[in-house]
Amino acid sequence: MIVVKVGGRVIKNALDNIIESLVNYGGKAILVHGGGDIVTDLSKRMGIEPVFVTSPEGIRSRYTGREELDVYVMGMNLVNKNIVTRLVSKGKSAIGISGMDGPTVMAIRKKRIMIIDERGKKRIIDGGYTGKINSVNSEYLMRLNEIFQLIVIAPIAVDMEEGVALNVDGDQMAFNVAKAVRAEALLLLTDVEGVLIDSKVVGRLGPDEAANLSAKIGPGMNRKLLMASESVRAGVSKVIIASGLVPNAINSALEGRGTVIS
Repeated sequence: MIVVKVGGRVIKNALDNIIESLVNYGGKAILVHGGGDIVTDLSKRMGIEPVFVTSPEGIRSRYTGREELDVYVMGMNLVNKNIVTRLVSKGKSAIGISGMDGPTVMAIRKKRIMIIDERGKKRIIDGGYTGKINSVNSEYLMRLNEIFQLIVIAPIAVDMEEGVALNVDGDQMAFNVAKAVRAEALLLLTDVEGVLIDSKVVGRLGPDEAANLSAKIGPGMNRKLLMASESVRAGVSKVIIASGLVPNAINSALEGRGTVIS
């Protein structure tokens, strides 16, 4: 089984390409999708202005208050069911879930987060409804895998203690799912061709090389490299960072196009 993470920009701009890639891929797969741009559009249409914060590491993310959480859950489930509808209409056996279902993915709500404010100062604010994943129900996923060829997961987890849904990072969701099921491969399909150094794609990295490079590369990709390193050490055979915009993106990545961490 492979796990595929598709970022929100690829979902928005190249969903047809991803659907065709999944149809052409012959094996079993779990797809973790983003959809932040679609959630942002939906928020604005509902009169709720999205709020984004920047961490001390320079990572920009959505701030999810109570009202924004409802829109986030609606938007991500809309994306999820749209993908499943497209897949089943093309003859694929597919099911769409979120981490709340089952439950599949459990997380702990972040009580406080540190941000860089508009003055460039570090400040601690209430964490809202974002979470850090602490466990994945691999048994539940494997049972679904016995029935369906494709499992499509929205990046929504559940805090069992507080009984609330949580916005979790899609990359974090994909890495945790891949580790839980010991995936043959984890594919991160983005809007770039792979890890770029001096405008050239790095073809292959070991886990130690990926961890070391994560400290020297830009926000976003640095987290992917660090989590890729941890995933390989945890039993995922390989992590591939590749473009989701090229034709037949999944098979293309599995054939070695992009950056392979193993």
